[in-house]
Order: sequence, then C-alpha cells, then structure tokens
Amino acid sequence: MSHGNPFAEALDAAEQLDLDAQAELVAVLSRRLAARGRERVAATVAQARRELAAGQCQPMTATELISEARS
Repeated sequence: MSHGNPFAEALDAAEQLDLDAQAELVAVLSRRLAARGRERVAATVAQARRELAAGQCQPMTATELISEARS
C-alpha cells in the first residue's frame, strides 16, 4: 500500500475481503466503537464526580439545569 489516505486504503483493503470477512470486520468495528463510547461516558462521569467532590459544582435537578441553560 502507498502512504496516501489511510481511510481510502482501509476501504480498499476491506473490499479485498470476502463477504463473510467484511461482515465480521463491520461487527468488530461496531463493537470497538461502542466500547470507546462507553469509555468516553465513564470518563465524563468520573470527571464530573471529581468536580463535585472538589466542590466545583453543585447537584441540581433537570428543571434547574434547563433554567440555568436558558439564562
């Protein structure tokens, strides 16, 4: 492969696979993306908990949050 666009190279490589392998590749990528999404949410929650513990924010209801966002 050349040192061109990695996305295009990945697509070209995927097209060389048979249909079953392509389907498995899609499944693997979907699982990895879902795992990364869960990791991102977990990191956000952990950061929010640290901020709350440090007194950098206060808990509020959804109504209070919406009211503050609108102001």
